[in-house]
Amino acid sequence: MSNTQTTVTAYLAAQKKTTDKDLAAEWTIIEELYNEKLWNELTIKLVTFVRREALQDETALLQLYQNFISTFETKINPYGLIQILEVVVDNISDKKEAIEFLEKMKDKVKICDEAVWYLQVMQGNLYLTNLNDLSATKKIIEELRDVLEEAGNVTPVHGKYYMLASQYYRRVGKHSDYYRCGLQFLGCSLDDFPKDQWAQQAFFLGLAALLGDGVYNIGELLAHPILGSLQGTDNEWLVQLLKAFNTGDINKFNDMKKIWSKIPDLAAQEVKLRQKISLLCLMEMTFKRSAIERAISFADIAQETKLPLKEVELLVMKALALDLVRGEIDQVAGVVNMSWVQPRVLNRNQIAGMASTLDTWMGSITSMEKLMENRAAEILTN
Repeated sequence: MSNTQTTVTAYLAAQKKTTDKDLAAEWTIIEELYNEKLWNELTIKLVTFVRREALQDETALLQLYQNFISTFETKINPYGLIQILEVVVDNISDKKEAIEFLEKMKDKVKICDEAVWYLQVMQGNLYLTNLNDLSATKKIIEELRDVLEEAGNVTPVHGKYYMLASQYYRRVGKHSDYYRCGLQFLGCSLDDFPKDQWAQQAFFLGLAALLGDGVYNIGELLAHPILGSLQGTDNEWLVQLLKAFNTGDINKFNDMKKIWSKIPDLAAQEVKLRQKISLLCLMEMTFKRSAIERAISFADIAQETKLPLKEVELLVMKALALDLVRGEIDQVAGVVNMSWVQPRVLNRNQIAGMASTLDTWMGSITSMEKLMENRAAEILTN
């Protein structure tokens, strides 16, 4: 019998002597799987086994790895190995040692890209949460960004990466990046996200949608079920404020000021918020009009946006520069001729409005078709 086999045998024999009968039975099953070399079944068993409360101890888990798992780690699925080691690393008290431990594992799992990515995300979480090393966290996020975007399909690591990235961007105050990554995380891992954290995540995402530069597609968040977690909470008002922004309802925004101004981040950015909702109001005005009614006067824009008439042209120029709308300004006539508005996720009322516009358009086409039929003879003879 080799030294390795002797070590494993002695280790498993010692573990089975535990007074916890259920735990001893688990060790027996693990021993049988190991002896029969059923590596896939053993991996699946260990992924859940290491999460048992009785094993959540740094020394116990390190001994499990050193005396047992390390003897066959190259024979099992690399991704499964990292899932097992995630629990081991979480229990290592010295997080710098934990990062070094993971670094040494890279060569052992390099045949599996997903395992390497998972390992890097774990390192990023340690840098961010435990060591507050923002530069190291940023480096990992940037290294993985393009790799994961080019992966071709969504892997289990994508959700973990987007959670790491969103936490980093929230920490450094990059609202638009936090919003983008937060939504991508929800798209990948909502089912695995603890429901008791939904309300907090929804609140943070709502604030990021309002404060983020370049975030004008607020309907994307409003359509997500996570916002339902705010119902019945102290932050339920945020959903109404988001709806006001989505439709460019400046009156609602003003009416709710006594509520939203209690949030320091929103109160400090009131000017920025007013500019954003004014732009969204202009987009909504353009969207509601039919293709033949897209000549909007400065006076109408001033009335809807509550802006002084002299500031309307600057608002339109900003909207054009941001490619939120397309068109031409007629300064002499005081009119902007809109030809396009940036697509957004629509609510039911907006969809109903679009349906009405399409009905009108179809009616016009039908009328023209009948006119052509009725006057076809006249046209042909002439």
